[in-house]
Amino acid sequence: MPRRTTSSSSRHAVDPRRRLVSLADAAEWAGVCERTLRRRIADGTLTAYRLGPRLIRIDLTELGALLREIPTARSPRNAVW
Repeated sequence: MPRRTTSSSSRHAVDPRRRLVSLADAAEWAGVCERTLRRRIADGTLTAYRLGPRLIRIDLTELGALLREIPTARSPRNAVW
């Protein structure tokens, strides 16, 4: 049976929606410190991507998905009519 090969372009396809930035840039964007992002990476809440032995990148789309609105008593979503 012939071996199935995949082209290098399909193996290393880059998702165009992914916006990878450094830890420092991601922390600045979210208004938190790098240590907070490192904690989220360690507890599995946030996925990080290693680029070589030292560079760590964060997907801003995924980081933005972690942000959520805090409901308040005056919020229209919580209004009881």
